Amino acid sequence: QVQLVESGGGLVQAGGSLRLSCAASGRTFSTYVMGWFRQAPGKEREFVAGISWSGGRTYYGDSVKGRFTISRDNAKNTVYLQMNSLKPEDTAVYYCAADPKRRLTFGPGDMEYWGKGTLVTVSS
Repeated sequence: QVQLVESGGGLVQAGGSLRLSCAASGRTFSTYVMGWFRQAPGKEREFVAGISWSGGRTYYGDSVKGRFTISRDNAKNTVYLQMNSLKPEDTAVYYCAADPKRRLTFGPGDMEYWGKGTLVTVSS
């Protein structure tokens, strides 16, 4: 069982930046594909960014390409999401997720473990 705890959400003005962190329990973090997803009120959960187990490959949703950066520190069992040039439409609950099967497909159904989420609110 893996536990994921997100932090770093908050209120920020449009154009600002935030960095989200996701701390994972367990000794097998370095073998997991990790992803960030988000869900805005009334909308489906959306893929934001993903990263391979080594960190060598990264993937992004179209709406965040060029603005968000995913990274990981396997020594700290932590994955990060640096969010720059934030827009009001980025407002959502952001979830960290893990795929121990290393599929690199990032469908919400592919991710086996989920955090409880952290709220990001971007004001205009």
